[in-house]
Amino acid sequence: MYDSYYKLKGKPFQLAPDPFFFFGSSTHKRALAYLRYGLSQGEGFIIVTGDVGTGKSTLVRTLFGSLENKKDIVAGELVNTQLDSADILRMVAATFGLAHKSSEKTSLIKNLENFFISRQREGKRCMLVVDEAQNLPLESLEELRMLSNLHCDGKTLLQIFLLGQSEFRENLAVPHLEQVRQRITASYHLAHLSAEETQAYIEHRLKKVDWSDNPVFTAEAYQQIFEFTEGIPRRINTICDRLLLYGFLEEKHRIDGEIVNTVAEEIAIEQPDVVKDKQAPETISGKRSASKPIETGSELEKRLMMLEAEMDVLKKRFKKEREYMRKIVQISLNFDDED
Repeated sequence: MYDSYYKLKGKPFQLAPDPFFFFGSSTHKRALAYLRYGLSQGEGFIIVTGDVGTGKSTLVRTLFGSLENKKDIVAGELVNTQLDSADILRMVAATFGLAHKSSEKTSLIKNLENFFISRQREGKRCMLVVDEAQNLPLESLEELRMLSNLHCDGKTLLQIFLLGQSEFRENLAVPHLEQVRQRITASYHLAHLSAEETQAYIEHRLKKVDWSDNPVFTAEAYQQIFEFTEGIPRRINTICDRLLLYGFLEEKHRIDGEIVNTVAEEIAIEQPDVVKDKQAPETISGKRSASKPIETGSELEKRLMMLEAEMDVLKKRFKKEREYMRKIVQISLNFDDED
């Protein structure tokens, strides 16, 4: 909808990981170099950690996409990781298209080994990408280590990528995972983008869809986006997508700090986890709502006053959304008339 209004050839801030939009920030460039080194070793675990939304999945997809011999890679991806040691083997087997429903553990391992050996003899490399690795039970992580130990003719049969949130580093530090740590060939922790990189990231994604400074973002807008998102790419995508929708509905060709504050307040109400440990939703713009300031007193009184402030924001948001819907209906009717 807004892409045609701003003459863009696509949506620049989609949430799905897409190597096409990969932005080589300082932290992502270093991470890619570490991963390429680990990949060249052809064995063990390659680990990428970072806060939610820092681009771990996009990074690995970019790595795979940059390989010259992509046809020689057989890759599987495991997303559901809250599995016990037997179930995780079944999921790995299912990921590579093998029988898994009624197989015993020994049969599962043997079937996987035979599959990996067959692919190796075809000149192919098998890789397994495990997302949300922080949710892996320790016994399941140990099963993955056993799979990474499978060899044939002196070569490792399976290389494993573990993508996890920051706490996964703490999980790996427990004493009885020493053997897992010894199997790590490359590891990198993704940092947040700086203020300058946040602006460069936004402009990079816009230029990938033929942006021509329409809409233009002010310096204040870039700074407000950075402060709201803390330089986390997924959060940046979320707010920028909403900013472009807001700009389209309000017929704006200039995104300034006031617009960013308005949209940020709406997102804070809808997604309170996005601004956890930050200031309350009604104060994102640096201004409290019209309700009374929170004074010292009982926790119940404070909570009631915060709820009143949130209700004020909700009322404003619902009023805006009604206006949005009216405009969308009007636009749709105009399209029908043209047809």
